[in-house]
Amino acid sequence: MKERVAVVGAGIVGLAHAWSAAERGHDVTVFERTSVASGASIRNFGMVWPIGQPTATRAIALLARQRWLTLTQESGIWANPYGSMHLAHRPDEWTVLQEYYELQRHSDLGPHLRLLSTEEAFERSPAINPTGFLGALACDLEVCVNPTETIRKIPSWLTDRYEVQFCFDTAVTEVGTGQLRTATGRSHSFDRIVICSGHDFESLYPEQFVELPLKKCKLQMLRTVSQPSSWKLGAHLASGLTLRHYESFRACSSLQLLVDRIAAETPELDHYGIHVMASHDNLGRVVLGDSHEYGDRIEPFDSLEIDQLILRELQKIICLPSWDLESRWHGIYAKYPSGVNVNLDPEPRVHICTGFGGAGMTMAFGVAENQWRLWTNTTAETVA
Repeated sequence: MKERVAVVGAGIVGLAHAWSAAERGHDVTVFERTSVASGASIRNFGMVWPIGQPTATRAIALLARQRWLTLTQESGIWANPYGSMHLAHRPDEWTVLQEYYELQRHSDLGPHLRLLSTEEAFERSPAINPTGFLGALACDLEVCVNPTETIRKIPSWLTDRYEVQFCFDTAVTEVGTGQLRTATGRSHSFDRIVICSGHDFESLYPEQFVELPLKKCKLQMLRTVSQPSSWKLGAHLASGLTLRHYESFRACSSLQLLVDRIAAETPELDHYGIHVMASHDNLGRVVLGDSHEYGDRIEPFDSLEIDQLILRELQKIICLPSWDLESRWHGIYAKYPSGVNVNLDPEPRVHICTGFGGAGMTMAFGVAENQWRLWTNTTAETVA
């Protein structure tokens, strides 16, 4: 049955819900309080990162990846499915990567993984720092998008393709079953309302959010100037520091030795939650990061020390033609430590979807599609 659907928030989670609703023939209106999306969805690597997801949630990540490819093919928005490489420059990092490969080689992830010798890895990326390099774990599932460009182009595509309406510069101040009120005092009627307001979880239904173990996380990132046009990063690149960050690697018994070594040698990296990665966007820029500060430690001021530590660690694993920086920034997202994200139904036909942590680009399209299949009793085959 056709519904009038409101989505609050035009970040990646809101856009994902709007798309899944529109595919089913619903009349969709998206409300965004700013003139363009400017939150965490545009302030990240642009990495669709299935390898970071544990077995329990990998199917959602793979569904999201497929939907990303479908969207970019249909819309013409840039995406590069160039995969990833985790680089090992220390023996304990190489041990973890080899163990992870053995644990996963017979899983659904196995066909997408390959352990690379130094020579094989150098063939895939000219950026690898050869000093101390031992090998890499490659995965062909990861996709790169330009987050700012993509998030700001999807609304036009949804409007042209599905006649989704977007109300920018329109703050939603009150929501109830069948009703939504904006800051102008105007009320709107809808059959279903989905709230995707990211880390701003105090504004609507604060009584629900105060009971949740949600916490805010601040990250700092940097971006270089455009590299020479003939030079390509070759894949998303991640250092051994990332192995202690992503839940997928926690199944490795050898991981604790790596964690202990980092804590002893470089406690400042644990203090700021630093693990380093790099991606190469369609404008030739290399995106670098990142750090993680939580809760009361979050300040509005960016730390030069954090930026310097990020660059220090990246220069241990990669070499770039130019390290000149074009921009620096920070983002804040909501993290739900007990699962992929939070799905709440505070009132009949009112839904809240938030708390993706740093996995919004990886998981949102899959989570939204699963939710719409549940709400409307549809499957992939029945979606128009």
